[in-house]
Amino acid sequence: MPRPDGRSENQLRPVALERGANPYAEGSCLVRFGGTLVHCTASVEAGAPPFKKGTGEGWVTAEYAMLPRATLERSSRERNGPGGRSQEIQRLIGRSLRAGMRTMAFGEYTIKVDCDVLQADGGTRTASITGGCIALADACAWLAAKAGIPTPFGHLVAAVSVGLVEENPCLDLAYVEDKDATVDANVVMIEPDRFVEVQGTGEQGTFARKQLDALLDLAHGGITELFALQRKTLGW
Repeated sequence: MPRPDGRSENQLRPVALERGANPYAEGSCLVRFGGTLVHCTASVEAGAPPFKKGTGEGWVTAEYAMLPRATLERSSRERNGPGGRSQEIQRLIGRSLRAGMRTMAFGEYTIKVDCDVLQADGGTRTASITGGCIALADACAWLAAKAGIPTPFGHLVAAVSVGLVEENPCLDLAYVEDKDATVDANVVMIEPDRFVEVQGTGEQGTFARKQLDALLDLAHGGITELFALQRKTLGW
């Protein structure tokens, strides 16, 4: 099936990871998946959440927001806190990034990963996870150097979208495909091949087990490519 941008069904959009894009944050990454552009920063702050007090452990959390003109039409700023969609996305990002940690025993600090969507063309949450991982890895290295401990970061984390477009399994959906997909899913993995989360929905139809397997195979292949790019970006 020809895709709008000429890609094959198992091909990622052009992906770019700009490490250290923010000179002020302990870790940062500007991530691009095709027309989707997300600015990710990781900030190390003294103090842990109440449920971690006295444990000697820290916490990793995430926040997600979309700029007013990141989409075709302007959206209002979420001045009274994140809306339901943003809350759901930032919880996914936080869960995913915590899965990449080797340990939370890095002292009573909080690492906050902020993912701000500058431009949206599908896959903003998966781009946030993939770029947020780079920011988190660098923030953990910064904290390790400051505290004189091994880095608490453990595994690369990456994510990608997949879906059925006209019944064809496709990798890394742009918005024009995502809005008409009968089924779409977001898949998160830690290196080398462990699943963190699979969010799949029959938006306009149902899907068979073999179609789900095909989507997971596509996602696994795409995320393997993302792991390689993350490693290159981090110089590992």
